[in-house]
Amino acid sequence: MSFQNQVNIQPAPAVPGDFASLNPTATFPAGEGALVAAAGGCTVAAFGWVQADGVSVANMPPSGSTAAPDGFVHRDLTAQISDFTASESMVIPQGFPVTLFTAGDFWVQATTQATPGQAVFASLTDGTIKTAATGSTVNGAVATGFFVASAGAVGELVRISTWMHA
Repeated sequence: MSFQNQVNIQPAPAVPGDFASLNPTATFPAGEGALVAAAGGCTVAAFGWVQADGVSVANMPPSGSTAAPDGFVHRDLTAQISDFTASESMVIPQGFPVTLFTAGDFWVQATTQATPGQAVFASLTDGTIKTAATGSTVNGAVATGFFVASAGAVGELVRISTWMHA
């Protein structure tokens, strides 16, 4: 673990993957023992796809698919720091439970400039978010049904929602 080298004047509003409001949420319906992290783990604060086995969840669609993600991987403290020299981890280890949210408001780290009302897209390679005008397409990403709820630059925390859109 590295030595602290920064002090923030204001605390961060959240951690990526946290709930951003008390609006209603909905989860992907799963059977008993279903929805566990796939081989290599599943990253929190990104979108996830249920794999062909119907049980495992990865941050990319099953091979050959370009379907929309099955839900958003919420931060519910199942990620583990398995590398004991690391200071943090957002990866849920293989076999640990994963809950996919199909509706709600969440905090995410912007990978593109975010403006309220934009559509949220999920990268087909790692499930991270990308934003673009509603009705547009983004290369290498698919629409999620979520929308940007707060403005932010690349690297900043922004809110995404299924309840707020332009």
